[in-house]
Amino acid sequence: MQPAHSLLRPLIRAIGSLNLADDVGANGAGRSGRPARELGAGPADAALVLEDGSVYWGHGAGAVGVALGEICFNTSITGYQEILTDPSYAGQIITFTFPHIGNVGVNPEDVEATTPAARGCILRAPITSPANWRATQHLRSWLSANNLVAITGVDTRRLTRRIRDGGPPRGALIHSPGEAIDIEALRFMAERWPGLEGMDLAQEVMCRQSYRWDESRWSAGTGYGRQTQPRWHVVAIDYGAKRNILRCLAAAGCSVTVVPGDSTVEDVMRHEPDGVFLSNGPGDPAATGIYAVPTIRALLARRVPIFGICLGHQLLALALGGKTYKLPLGHRGANHPVEDLETGKVEITSQNHGFAVDRTQLPPGVVETHVSLFDRTNEGLRAELVPAFSVQYHPEASPGPQDSHHLFHRFTEMLQRARATAA
Repeated sequence: MQPAHSLLRPLIRAIGSLNLADDVGANGAGRSGRPARELGAGPADAALVLEDGSVYWGHGAGAVGVALGEICFNTSITGYQEILTDPSYAGQIITFTFPHIGNVGVNPEDVEATTPAARGCILRAPITSPANWRATQHLRSWLSANNLVAITGVDTRRLTRRIRDGGPPRGALIHSPGEAIDIEALRFMAERWPGLEGMDLAQEVMCRQSYRWDESRWSAGTGYGRQTQPRWHVVAIDYGAKRNILRCLAAAGCSVTVVPGDSTVEDVMRHEPDGVFLSNGPGDPAATGIYAVPTIRALLARRVPIFGICLGHQLLALALGGKTYKLPLGHRGANHPVEDLETGKVEITSQNHGFAVDRTQLPPGVVETHVSLFDRTNEGLRAELVPAFSVQYHPEASPGPQDSHHLFHRFTEMLQRARATAA
């Protein structure tokens, strides 16, 4: 995301406040470079322009500037701060289908990464003032401080139907108070943005040097704990790891060393791990797999226990000989039912991914363990000949509220078996 003055200055004419017009298409979006309607809070000063020329006018919030990315939607009704700071949203502009965003404010404890990777967000209603005892800042000021462009006043139901029916489009989001907005220039930019397919975004969000992690889960009154008596040492390969995943590993009894996603097998093994965790992350797994898959295959050859989540799940599948593909819509929300095929249980899961493992091309020796009850796509696998398993969803989140936390203990049980075998 770049500020408007550096990216669109030749294309935006300063004219003071914007005039209003009723040039509205059938979908309620303006077709020209003029705002389509009065939005109840003064002249429109922000717009979302899709690659097909659709325009959604609104009021800007957060940073002034332009953001380019894939327009997706998330159906969660809570956790907007965690969503906005999830590194897996790199390259994406998030449409929140829940209309009331901002209610609980923001605080420094609920971030999943220090620097948000999302490009911006799209909201229906004006940002709500915080009404929560843990809030330390208004969401509007937090967006500005983190250089995130936002737009309010958008018919997010209509936009979500557009995404649902036609797939996630490329788009340009602008907040430009006091200046005219050149719609054609923004459409030109959206059309030429390359899209997520074939894009290695893990490089944008992975750590650059290894570090140790011992912070564990949060408790009311005491905050986050510390793992002071770990039973196992785990190396987490960071493709865009969420902090709460690392906390869950620590809470399960692990001392965690985090290493960059492009680490070699020698980089990983010099830490002498009991097991390896493959983190979540953004972008196309086939692109990230160019450097990640050789490392994972070398770890599998050494029979190092492996647990993968989200992008880590997809990369493990590629390393085992499977295939991945881009989903028509993606899965983003906190209400996704997943069936564990080995137990028959159904878990309500939190998900955020635009790519999936092709369940029709799993090689021999790789067993599908979980499927989505929304669309029957793959949600988990395990290897029969080596100690490795993974899931597509996010077991560290709590939509169920704790339906999937047991997977971290499944991993430590695998570590215990490997230790006993080695002894």
